[in-house]
Amino acid sequence: MDYPSAYLDQTRAFGDLFRNADQSTPVPTCPGWNLGQLFRHVGRGDRWAAQIVRDRLDSFLDPRSVEEGKPPADLDGAITWLHGGAQRLVDAVEQTGAQTPVWTFLGQRPAGWWIRRRLHEVAVHRADAAVAVGSDFTLEPDIAADGISEFLERIVVQAGGDGAAPPLEGSDTLHVHATDPGLGAAGEWTIAVDNGRISWSHQHGKATVALRGRAAELLLAMARRVPVADTGIEVFGDDAVWRNWLDRTPL
Repeated sequence: MDYPSAYLDQTRAFGDLFRNADQSTPVPTCPGWNLGQLFRHVGRGDRWAAQIVRDRLDSFLDPRSVEEGKPPADLDGAITWLHGGAQRLVDAVEQTGAQTPVWTFLGQRPAGWWIRRRLHEVAVHRADAAVAVGSDFTLEPDIAADGISEFLERIVVQAGGDGAAPPLEGSDTLHVHATDPGLGAAGEWTIAVDNGRISWSHQHGKATVALRGRAAELLLAMARRVPVADTGIEVFGDDAVWRNWLDRTPL
């Protein structure tokens, strides 16, 4: 996948949702936020990541100290600011080197990691904005499937931390199967517990609970943006295991 191009495309599509929207509109899938806050969150997050990469930081950067971290008051200027932040990250990775190690909230990772992370961040937040303005949301199956993989890669590191209960217990397993044509093995995920830690692979198999549906709907369900009951996703097996998974995984 061409991550930089996909990231810039998703950012443009995200910005388009704001052109005729009231910035005070609540965002139901991000309780307590309105559209203006969602817009600033995404735009500043891009510039935050860009500054981390550009400066080759090896420690946390306070988002409040990000350069040009606030959008202009006028809409056209704000959307230009949004686009510019995404381009700033792409340029920073190119100039720094995609394999250069930098700080991330998962520990040191190659600088290019941030483009993939921000791609999926803006894609899910585009769904949030679409819900808020009453617009349809579509996402290319390959991007959605990669978003699920990226989400699981973070779960492996983050889940069960700080003494929290792990999202799967004992011999429980979760299988997720995207039905979009052409995804092949990249559209299947089997998640289990291995030595007390979450592990996953692109394998087909039986599981304690299984979900089957389009990749975009599966991604939004796993990110708790939409209840499974409101999608075309089929659920097989122990629904309690799925509910535990949702309750115990980070957004």
